[in-house]
Amino acid sequence: MTRTNAEILADRSRLLGPNIPTFYEDPVHIVKGDGVWLWDADGRRYLDCYNNVPHVGHCNPRVVEAICRQASTLNTHTRYLHEGILTYVDRLTATLDPSLGTAILTCTGSEANDIALRMAEAVTGKRGIIATDATYHGNTSLVSQLSQSNVPTVGFGLGQYFRFVPAPDSYRSPDPNGALFAETLAAQIDALEKDGTGFAALVVCPYFLNEGFPDHPDGWLRPVAEAVRRAGGLLICDEVQSGFGRTGTHMWAHEKMGVVPDVLVLGKPMGNGHPIGGVVANREMVGAFRNGYRYFNTFGGNPVSCAAAMAVLEEIEDRNLLANAKAVGDHARRRLQSLAEKYDVIGDVRGSGLIFGAEMVTSRETKSPARAYTNRVINAMRDRGVLHSHLGRDKNTLKIRPPMPFSIANADLLLDTLDEVLAETPPQP
Repeated sequence: MTRTNAEILADRSRLLGPNIPTFYEDPVHIVKGDGVWLWDADGRRYLDCYNNVPHVGHCNPRVVEAICRQASTLNTHTRYLHEGILTYVDRLTATLDPSLGTAILTCTGSEANDIALRMAEAVTGKRGIIATDATYHGNTSLVSQLSQSNVPTVGFGLGQYFRFVPAPDSYRSPDPNGALFAETLAAQIDALEKDGTGFAALVVCPYFLNEGFPDHPDGWLRPVAEAVRRAGGLLICDEVQSGFGRTGTHMWAHEKMGVVPDVLVLGKPMGNGHPIGGVVANREMVGAFRNGYRYFNTFGGNPVSCAAAMAVLEEIEDRNLLANAKAVGDHARRRLQSLAEKYDVIGDVRGSGLIFGAEMVTSRETKSPARAYTNRVINAMRDRGVLHSHLGRDKNTLKIRPPMPFSIANADLLLDTLDEVLAETPPQP
């Protein structure tokens, strides 16, 4: 017998513990997915405009078949030899700069970022890490310190090694060439060197998704990367959200931003929801990490995960999903801009490819964030069968990040629904 939502919430608390987050004021009980669609326990269909984890679509047939085929043959760890991990890493690194040719595979992006930070220490001999003040990079004891909004109230006293710079905000504080961000970064690097911690690495999502994906021109990160390297640190690009063609213009957001990272971190969409993540760097850096730490991950790079990840790469290429992301994203932003001309609550429209959204404000003159209003809109959209979320420092930017097969017809449904919701949800005085 299917539990009611109230029963599920009560049992979650009883069996899984308290304080478990859910989406929406009325959480959705999802039982099925297909492509860009999800169904709840009552048979209602929802357009998924949020989930980048099923990168090539929910229950993608190619990925499902690859998982089933490999699971029915063999699944074990990398202390036995298997060719799948080699074939996959070879195919993955072929999409990257030649300097990024060696990988460590994990189960999650959190694990991958944890390795990246330890790799920075192994290479530089220093521990100081810098991130923006409105980001998220994972949930290990080390990596969780990078998130100012999710810093644990208990921990292992690692906060002394981390410094933060204000997240870029192209809407309120334009920095068209990245010079101001690089200058602020340099000041924090100096502070780490002066207090004896030393500077090891800057960790950023190259498209600053959690920060609200500010509208930066291509090449924006170049002066930032130069500041990092002048100081002897590593540039770590976390492409868990921004990678695998999501921007529509490049396979990787760091390419769009004009840099080659020293360390690349991958996760969530890599296996279309099957748990796999990765760290990619040059052979010397990976060697420094492996010599400095006795690292082994039982499930990292197992044959089934590698089969799923290979199927994702094949699907992106065979279905030309980068071009689809660009075409649909361009169309969606044009339509969002038309809505901005109709509704004053939309202060800014931005994005690239299948990362797009609008920042909601109480006043275009003051640019004051409309956080409560944005939350009302998201819940109203959910009630009409369209799922997305919000992000940014003030959680007032619509987060629209659908699976890559998302179509122009899907985008029109999303934006027609948003038009209706905005018309029926006037800003509160």
